[in-house]
Amino acid sequence: MLSKNRIKYINSLKVKKYRQLHEAFVVEGAKSVLELLDSDFQIEFVLVTQEFQQKYSSILTRHNVALETVTTADLEGLGSFQTNDSCLAVTKTKENAFLSPSTGEYMLVLDDVRDPGNLGTIIRVADWYGISKIVCSRDTTDVYNPKVIAAAKGSFTRVSLYYTDLTQYFDKINDGKRQVIGAFLGGDSLYQFQYPANGGIIVMGNESSGISGQVGQFVTDKIMIPRFGAAESLNVGIATAVMLDNMRRQVPL
Repeated sequence: MLSKNRIKYINSLKVKKYRQLHEAFVVEGAKSVLELLDSDFQIEFVLVTQEFQQKYSSILTRHNVALETVTTADLEGLGSFQTNDSCLAVTKTKENAFLSPSTGEYMLVLDDVRDPGNLGTIIRVADWYGISKIVCSRDTTDVYNPKVIAAAKGSFTRVSLYYTDLTQYFDKINDGKRQVIGAFLGGDSLYQFQYPANGGIIVMGNESSGISGQVGQFVTDKIMIPRFGAAESLNVGIATAVMLDNMRRQVPL
């Protein structure tokens, strides 16, 4: 039976300040937890239903994690999503470590992306297109937010994020050798743009206001996704997928 202290601890991790205090976060659902087990994250403990434990007993034994068997009702009461009927893990956050693109590598920069679902989708999209590094402004939503982790579907275990002041970041890495490609309304058409073969940085902006002026000054190539219908805008997660898909058509891994 779950102790009151453990219930209180797990529930506290739904709030950013307690995730930062305990340096821990929650991962829910079979797919995400199984991918977590195969990652280099430090896992504190895993709560599992009897059915999940029986189905994945060999995997759980191989990883030698601290397990506690609970009921489906326990999980639904603890988690953020009522559909979780299999498992829940608490794991340690990682150090906010500096990231910069290697030679020939593409990297994403996110300027004030606020919606957790959008960030989770962008992480998943980045993983799909072979992008392993994302640099985020300090105002970008917390990667360890339960909604981000849920939307990322396990891709958070393969994509590293670094939060920093983007103006200072670009000042630090700007050597004049790397193109910085930004998504702007009124930019050159994405379909006529030639992505550099030697890598670069792709910048995506805030859901409503786009890339800020402070970050925009570092952009060397302003491009846009042409509109053919009447929609006012594209979701930033979808826009990121379009940008990366066109990049990979020209610069395959």
